Amino acid sequence: MDIRQQLQQIAQERDMPVDTLVHEIETSLAAAYKKFINLSESEKGAQIQVVVRLDEVKGWTASVGKEVVAFVTNDGFQISLTEARKRKPEVEVGDFIMTEVDPNRFGRIAAQTFKQVLSQQLREAETRQIHDVFSEKMGEVVSGTISRRDAGSVFVQVNKVECELPKREQVPTEYYRQNDRLKVYVFKVDDSTRRLRVIVSRTHPNLLRKLFELEVPEINDGVVVIKSVAREPGQRSKLAVHSTDDRVDPIGACVGPRGVRVQTITDELNGEKIDVVPYSDDPKTFIENALSPAKVNKLTLNEEERSAHVIVPDTQLSLAIGKGGQNVRLAARLTEWKIDIVSESQSISGGK
Repeated sequence: MDIRQQLQQIAQERDMPVDTLVHEIETSLAAAYKKFINLSESEKGAQIQVVVRLDEVKGWTASVGKEVVAFVTNDGFQISLTEARKRKPEVEVGDFIMTEVDPNRFGRIAAQTFKQVLSQQLREAETRQIHDVFSEKMGEVVSGTISRRDAGSVFVQVNKVECELPKREQVPTEYYRQNDRLKVYVFKVDDSTRRLRVIVSRTHPNLLRKLFELEVPEINDGVVVIKSVAREPGQRSKLAVHSTDDRVDPIGACVGPRGVRVQTITDELNGEKIDVVPYSDDPKTFIENALSPAKVNKLTLNEEERSAHVIVPDTQLSLAIGKGGQNVRLAARLTEWKIDIVSESQSISGGK
């Protein structure tokens, strides 16, 4: 196997372009040469140009820009005027001349340095690549396989990158088993620590939004627009949608034939109940829609406080409020209005 094939194999294993790998090795060998020539303290400030290249025939080649001097103290980066003029007659003291050196003669210390620097360079290159790829995927949904758990976090393998699903981004009712496949929302690329972390979420409201974008062509085409999302992960969500085309029913598009589209998303979210409601520019209509499936008898708005007083039939009160107040809480988040609900009998008796 020639050197190019070996590099292609390594690059494939590390999921990085072979040209990037070649560049990192060239940089590492250049750093190794500077270690090899053993600069003294007074020489460490010297500007030494080292150019390492991969030649398809010769393999690695190296050239050093050596300074032309009257008296050579370190032949690693200096060359005498006499020797320099054999190669380039017109040179003078103080000039620099490129001189070929054999990278294989860099010595044991340089070889160790090369391995260390290469390892660091490859880690940095992989980190840059992960950062670049996942920065583009920020705010998107990706599919992966659960690889392991550690200190409360679940790690999801997306292609060849381990993404972290922290405890705070996990749905309490979900069980994360090794090798299970799931979709996650790319929430953050965190490079504030030594180890780059791709943070993903299963609780973010935009996970629901993106799943509908993937599942409903009308949303992806811009015909149906998701106006707002409210979510209590693992339990229930509300989605307000609007159609830009009067011929397209936004609810029907999202639910799909026989409910297949919304069911696919419900299955992905492990049974999370999803209410799809029509959006309206009229706050009263929107709040009434958001409280679905409960029916509203009367609704009064306080524009200054951005609050709504809602009266529902006695038989609809528990439905309107929902278990543990969930329905009204989600409706309030969806509409961004504070909602107070009473029954007809409560209203007649002064809300008691």
